[in-house]
Amino acid sequence: MISLTESAASKIKRMLADRDDIGIRPAVQGGGCSGFTYKLEFVSAKDSKDREIESNGVMLYIDPKSFLYLMGTEIDYVDN
Repeated sequence: MISLTESAASKIKRMLADRDDIGIRPAVQGGGCSGFTYKLEFVSAKDSKDREIESNGVMLYIDPKSFLYLMGTEIDYVDN
């Protein structure tokens, strides 16, 4: 399971309110010798292969390869 903390979900909901997007896409890309690169972007349309997860009222759309690496991840937002 991939989840958002209440803080992250609240921030994402506020950001989505100003956009025409339907959720977010957390992803992992190969990063060469420095390891993986983690990405988080807004999604305007679901891809047919995406895994859909709802967490604290926010839809997450994850491609199959990234899903394997992100299992058990909790995404948080801290503003300080």
